[in-house]
Amino acid sequence: MAWFLGLGIAGVVLLALSLVLDGVLEGLFHGVGALDGLFDGWLSLPVIAGFVSMLGFSGAIVMGTTGLGAAGAVAIGVPAGGATAWFAYRLSRALLDDASGAPRDDDLIGASGSVVTPIPADGYGEVLVHLAGQPVKLAAKSTVPVARGAEVWVEEALSQTAVSVRLVER
Repeated sequence: MAWFLGLGIAGVVLLALSLVLDGVLEGLFHGVGALDGLFDGWLSLPVIAGFVSMLGFSGAIVMGTTGLGAAGAVAIGVPAGGATAWFAYRLSRALLDDASGAPRDDDLIGASGSVVTPIPADGYGEVLVHLAGQPVKLAAKSTVPVARGAEVWVEEALSQTAVSVRLVER
């Protein structure tokens, strides 16, 4: 029973480490020839920690409450660990595939706005862009100088807070 408790505790420790070492295993196996995309999240620390801890704790419970022995504990612990790993995988996918509607860099392209701080030809100014009905102030760059108050279109998202704009000519 001590081995199973040790596995359970090791799984909980691994889960705590997953907060610190987020994405390490995925980074190690990313782009490994035939393995690329094969496991796709199944080798994440939370999934492995869920499997190991549930195997350990359920095995310890089986050994402590029944007379099945180590083989019976493993026979019950492996499916329980697999179910927990599957749940951890699905939960992490749901969290990573967040469809909250938060604007992305591509959403900025084509947005209209006005210049708040004049944009020099060789530096940055600021623009106020309306995105999804909300005003967003961004650093802006242009190939030509643009005066304050001029209407502009976003050509390219340089980063999450900086864009390249062009002057709207009417």
